[in-house]
Amino acid sequence: MHSISGIIYLILGACLLPYVFTFIAKKAAGFTARDNQNPRAFLARTEGLASRAHAAQQNSFESLPLFVGAVLMAEYMVIPQSFTMTLGIAYIVLRIIYGICYLANWAALRSIIWTLSMLCPVCLLLIIIKIT
Repeated sequence: MHSISGIIYLILGACLLPYVFTFIAKKAAGFTARDNQNPRAFLARTEGLASRAHAAQQNSFESLPLFVGAVLMAEYMVIPQSFTMTLGIAYIVLRIIYGICYLANWAALRSIIWTLSMLCPVCLLLIIIKIT
């Protein structure tokens, strides 16, 4: 078995990505220490770039369980690590592009990129099903 550190970095990168969008949302909305009393209410009232960054953050958290589950299952089922890494890196790159599309308000392209990003963990799971 190969080193698992690459898999851990994939999971760590995917888990940290939503916080990048959270930072952007708060920065764009002028978040202050006082707003930390109820940050969810603050972000719910945002508009424009801040609102889109907040939505990208929420969607990033929503897609995370499928990705983490697929990667861990692939590792458990001893799918070739190079394949898992390729789909994992593709997922993260596509999620970054997805976030950029969200921030830029490119809705159609965003939807296409979202679909491609979600196909990465789905493909991993389908490969696992095929080998079992």
